[in-house]
Amino acid sequence: MENNAPSTPIADTEVEMTAVRSQGAGGQNVNKVSSAIHLRFDIGNSSLSEDHKARLLALSDQRITRDGVLVIKAQTHRSQDMNRAEAMGRLQELVDSVALPPRVRRPTKPTQASKRRRLDAKNLRSQVKVLRGRVSE
Repeated sequence: MENNAPSTPIADTEVEMTAVRSQGAGGQNVNKVSSAIHLRFDIGNSSLSEDHKARLLALSDQRITRDGVLVIKAQTHRSQDMNRAEAMGRLQELVDSVALPPRVRRPTKPTQASKRRRLDAKNLRSQVKVLRGRVSE
């Protein structure tokens, strides 16, 4: 889903990055996992607009805690810098996805004009069927 919303850049000062060293399988430190990054972004104290914050908080995302902190974890790359860039990219992508309010759905009830068209077409079909049965002399 491509969203052409105006991008709201996130300042590095609004994001708290934590390097995480975790144990790999078998108890040894694994390089790939030891360069993991946990990114914490406090939605309530950010410089985003109020409606933007509300839409972010309304998302049903497991990464958003009850107190409005978004936690993104990145550990796919061996280098910490690459994990940091990936986490920032994911954060920016999430913020951009809610930049525009959701589109308003069109009303689901049929209009009077469309009801009439449907009825006219139905009547025309029945008239044609009646005419088909008659033999012209």
